[in-house]
Amino acid sequence: MSTLRVVARPVLFLLPAVLLLVGAAEPPSPPVVLSPQQAEKEGRALIAELLSQRPTQDYTNGVMKIRDAKGHRMETPVRFQIVTPPLNSSNWMSIYETTAASNKVNLRVVHSDNQPNVYRLTENGAQRNLGANETMVPFAGSDFWVADLGLEFFHWPQQRLLKTEMRRSRSCRVLESINPRPGPGDYARVVSWIDIESHGIVFAEAYDARNKLLKEFAPKDVKKVNGQWQLLEMEISNRQTGSRTRIEFNSGSP
Repeated sequence: MSTLRVVARPVLFLLPAVLLLVGAAEPPSPPVVLSPQQAEKEGRALIAELLSQRPTQDYTNGVMKIRDAKGHRMETPVRFQIVTPPLNSSNWMSIYETTAASNKVNLRVVHSDNQPNVYRLTENGAQRNLGANETMVPFAGSDFWVADLGLEFFHWPQQRLLKTEMRRSRSCRVLESINPRPGPGDYARVVSWIDIESHGIVFAEAYDARNKLLKEFAPKDVKKVNGQWQLLEMEISNRQTGSRTRIEFNSGSP
């Protein structure tokens, strides 16, 4: 099978330094379903593998296009950056910021080995640190929550590998992440289709405490730029309110 190698810039919640592969269509194969015991064992192993990966320092610019629940539309310039540490350090930082004077937001997420993420959110000059249970809040009024950008659901204690199956013409491992203490309106569980070859997320669904579908995420568009395939667009939609946020990356940046 031939594949196109896609450089995800920025990575956001495609996992830092992970490449998304978009391949030619394959004949569907029946899903492989795991036993409960094997599901938990393999889920923990997959999460350990995903969180152990290291990013490369990079940044890119783009625009965030928001359509709210009432159909109103807004565009906000955005900038994303990965800051890598010295070789002897175990942490790294991802930075997400809007650059419009009327909607100035800066989010810094510090990732460390075997430690919870540290979140620092600054909105129009007011700064606050967020605990893990405070991260299900919108980033700059969008459908992307702080928890999405920090992949907070990968840090929840219960992770189960449900099965392997084809999704978007890719062979995927289907991971279920369960929130031990969901608040009102929070994600209670997230199901991610993770490409077996690249570990990139090719699709994800988030459910509320009533087990109703709340959000869907998917990469949308890729293009060959300077000999490499890059992610140009991704989208997250709220299936309950009808709102949607699309991020379009500038292929030529930085």
